[in-house]
Amino acid sequence: MLDTGKADPAMRPDLTISRARLAMMLGGLAMFGPFSIDTIFPAFRVIAADLAVSALVMQQTVSVYLIAYASTSLFHGALSDAYGRRKVILSGLAVFALASVGCALSTSMTWLLLFRALQGLSAGVGLIVGRAVIRDCLQGHDAQRMMSSVSMIFSIAPAIAPIIGGWLLGLSGWHAIFWFLVLFSVVLWTATWFALPETHPPSERTRFHPSTLWQTNRAMLGNLGFVKLAVAGSMNFNALFLYIASAPVFVMDLMGLDERQFSWFFAPTIGGMMLGAFTSGRMAGRVSGTRMANIGFAIGGLATVANVVLNLLAPDLHPLRFTIAGVALLFPFAVLPIAAISFGIALVFPILTLALLDMHPKQRGAASSAQAFIGLILNAIVAGVLAPLADRSGPHLALGAGAFTAIGWLLWRDHVRRGARIPEPPAEPAALEPADEL
Repeated sequence: MLDTGKADPAMRPDLTISRARLAMMLGGLAMFGPFSIDTIFPAFRVIAADLAVSALVMQQTVSVYLIAYASTSLFHGALSDAYGRRKVILSGLAVFALASVGCALSTSMTWLLLFRALQGLSAGVGLIVGRAVIRDCLQGHDAQRMMSSVSMIFSIAPAIAPIIGGWLLGLSGWHAIFWFLVLFSVVLWTATWFALPETHPPSERTRFHPSTLWQTNRAMLGNLGFVKLAVAGSMNFNALFLYIASAPVFVMDLMGLDERQFSWFFAPTIGGMMLGAFTSGRMAGRVSGTRMANIGFAIGGLATVANVVLNLLAPDLHPLRFTIAGVALLFPFAVLPIAAISFGIALVFPILTLALLDMHPKQRGAASSAQAFIGLILNAIVAGVLAPLADRSGPHLALGAGAFTAIGWLLWRDHVRRGARIPEPPAEPAALEPADEL
């Protein structure tokens, strides 16, 4: 799906990076946010016991991280609009590495929460600025394909992060998980320094000033159409995020697995998301953006209905266990509807994100920040409030996921009904013009 050579007629002519390298770089940068959340899930009980705190307090290590992430998400994009994408990414990675060192050395929950907040303050640079980089370089269906490719790579993180966390927990204890995050961020910093060019040249930058930032964010967050579309995408994703935030309880209590078996939940779920991202990229140019999003919402809706029915009819969510040729196997049937939900989310995500960025073509970094801010605030509410209320019951989780999908679809339907423009580029896009003319 990706080109591999340096010459790419659809890439901005002043850039020499191939689409394959760009997808790998941006996918890796988007990973370290999910890694910050998912790698520690297997260690929740151990950390709680070691630091003498309750499970509810441990859940706040996710919500504190997300609140901090949201509080600075409005700045990352604007800073990259003013000073360039590369400088902001490198600075964020450096801060994240130092914050991870602090987490690894923490001896109390107070210190752990403090450094988790610092992780959140810096973690947004990869995902938020990365979206702006895509729109700097590509347009039309090429941008959708790139967004889908990055989503495929990014989707690996939630699948392997808890597996890595479980292995590290068994080998060296929970501190090793944060040392792994230090190593991962250092590797990303090095790769960015050597492999990622600046995609936002000085001639296209906007001056950074607090009053300008306030006016820009107020204009975007005061735009009802922008906010509704951002909330629609976030609500659709929260159908999955509710399960991710509840993963320690869902996997170990409801499914009856241990800290090294998180892959039975994450692998099928993220597999569905990767398949959806692949399908979205393959269908770019063949299916309109509006129709693609409608298909994604329809699949997600059917999957949430099936999930509710399954949880009501089969309250025991433990995987089926059987033996073939002397090999013990598991069949995690409870995860199948969640994987289908993920597939639908991956079809919707690129369309809504590109539509949001195209509402403000001269301030794509700020638009990406505003989108992230809205999503993260909602994610923090899910992680800190709703997940602890729903995660003790399979039907409650299923109904919650269904409600999120329904809200997202209703907002999307209203957006389309009002005649809001969804970018429908030509099937064969021409070579790019400078970013401010897109």
